[in-house]
Amino acid sequence: MAEPPPHDGIAAGTLDNEASRKLVLAFKHERRIAQMLAQVVAARLRPAGRRLAGGCGGAGSTSRRCSLARSALSGATLVVDGLVRCKPRPVLGGLGRKARARALFGAIATNPSRIERLEGSRVVSVEDVITSGATTGACVFALKRAGAQKAIVACFARVLDETLDHAG
Repeated sequence: MAEPPPHDGIAAGTLDNEASRKLVLAFKHERRIAQMLAQVVAARLRPAGRRLAGGCGGAGSTSRRCSLARSALSGATLVVDGLVRCKPRPVLGGLGRKARARALFGAIATNPSRIERLEGSRVVSVEDVITSGATTGACVFALKRAGAQKAIVACFARVLDETLDHAG
C-alpha cells in the first residue's frame, strides 16, 4: 500500500505457467486461438463505455492485441495508436522489477493526435502477458498523464510477483 500501482486494476485471464505460455506463443504465431483467449479475458471485464489502447509492441503484436481486444470487448471504442514508443524497447530478460521500470522510463507516450479521444475516458490497455508490470506501468502512466480517468490493464496471463523476487 506504500507504493500503490498506477493502474486501476488488472483483469488477467490466468496465471503465467507452462500451459498459458504455450497458448500465448500459439497466439503470437497463429490467430486461430485469439477468440478463445479473448473470451477468457472478457470474462474478467465489464466493458461499458471503455476505450481500448493497444500495447506498444511491434506492428504484428499490436494487431494481435487489437484482435484480442475487439473480441473481448465488443462495443468499446478501439484506439489502436493511442500509445507510441519514444525509444526502442530494451531487453528486459533477467532484470528485476525495479531495473525493468528504470529501463522503460520515458519509453512510452501518448500519441498527441489521440489525446482528446483518451482524455476523461476509462481505458483498458491490452497485453498478452504481464511479467513485472513495468511495460503496463509505463503505458498506464502515459494514459493518465493524457487525462484518462481510469486505466485498467487486461491480459491473458500474469506472472505472480513471488516469481520475480529472485531477480535483481
